[in-house]
Amino acid sequence: MHPVDINVEAATPACGPAVTPDVSISKEVPVTKASPVESTVLTTYPEDSKLIPLNWGESSPEVRGPIVASRYKDGLLKHNAIGAHSGSYCVYHALAVGSHQLDPNYLADYTNSQPAFTIPEQKTWYNKEDIVAMDVFGHLTPFFYDEVSKQENVDVRPTIAITKAHMQLLEMKDAVENGRLQVDGNVVMNKNGDLNVSKVAIEPVWYLPGVAKRFGTTEDELRKALFEDTNGMYPELVTRPDIKVFLPPIGGCTAYIFGDPKNVSDPNKELTVRVHDECNGSDVFGSDICTCRPYLTYGIEEAVKGAQNGGAGVVIYFRKEGRALGEVTKYLVYNARKRGGDTAAEYFKRTECIAGVRDMRFQQLMPDVLKWLGISKIDRMISMSNMKYDAIVEQGIPILERVPIPDELIPPDSRVEIDAKINSGYFTKGKVMTTEELKNVKGREWHDVE
Repeated sequence: MHPVDINVEAATPACGPAVTPDVSISKEVPVTKASPVESTVLTTYPEDSKLIPLNWGESSPEVRGPIVASRYKDGLLKHNAIGAHSGSYCVYHALAVGSHQLDPNYLADYTNSQPAFTIPEQKTWYNKEDIVAMDVFGHLTPFFYDEVSKQENVDVRPTIAITKAHMQLLEMKDAVENGRLQVDGNVVMNKNGDLNVSKVAIEPVWYLPGVAKRFGTTEDELRKALFEDTNGMYPELVTRPDIKVFLPPIGGCTAYIFGDPKNVSDPNKELTVRVHDECNGSDVFGSDICTCRPYLTYGIEEAVKGAQNGGAGVVIYFRKEGRALGEVTKYLVYNARKRGGDTAAEYFKRTECIAGVRDMRFQQLMPDVLKWLGISKIDRMISMSNMKYDAIVEQGIPILERVPIPDELIPPDSRVEIDAKINSGYFTKGKVMTTEELKNVKGREWHDVE
């Protein structure tokens, strides 16, 4: 283990000069052979590069080495990771550079940005099997690798940030008013149900050999699929077999911790966990076609109770909108369901007709954040998902109790969803309907009006 003595002054360069946004409107300029685009390096090869050593799973930060993905400065020659920082937001960074609102060589000033609390190091950090989808040192990058960044003249950025906040949800105020939660001044701050929460934001960083193994495929097959199915977005997936790390352009996750963060990794403390996949329509805007927000807020309430009982509660929120199919596909499925007779028997079929599969969340990589947090067992899992359960247990984390959503929290129009999922293998303490019975579970229907 390596106790960290963070020297903020030594690790934080001064802010660079501000860049004045160029808001002038330009005429369209065609791309020609005389354009700077003509001289752009499309890809690199091992024989032309001097990549900075990166040894995944090593316990020493110095031996492990930094994640270097950026081409800026000397990164084109020395980078040891494919892809780009900020996950699905990487294109906005490119827009800022392309519109001359951001200096691509801007030097980040990390003064006072160090973690707001400590995540204890775990033995799971130090091998090539347990954690393959995130950088275990991602929250300490400015402090471990500041000198390397300067000496090698490369851009090294954090992929994890750790902070604290207060959370305000109307459902938690209701829980206090109805006596389900008690104000303790520590976790539940006041009668409005304001919650004290510790938060960890994590960007995806994939160790390709480990990811391939999780999915039961070869690294070559994985690289080929990632390259071809994104229309050749990252050529180095095929030209740089020596680079084993990929920063994919997808959403990451956020861990919300209730109670003392140290209790999360203490096997003697009771731990309540909900792993939740993003559903913007329900989570944010309250759509009643699914159980997502009710289950999310119920999971938060149960996590808070776990913390108040002397343990800890954790809610992991993954950006996997619409079962990782996206909102466009999800809304198309909604249309097909509502026009064609919305029954539980046809619930998955409508998705499969449009997307080809019923679900692309693929939970194989999900347990990595649990292992990074040091979770060795889950006392209460607030989830009915068989895929999440199987992924966690297969990665060696036992789940002692599974907690389904209470019936009174299920919106009427979402019975189609929940009953279909229970029939397909979701956990329940109640009845599992037959395929014939599912035909009688119907949601609202609507018809086009000329």
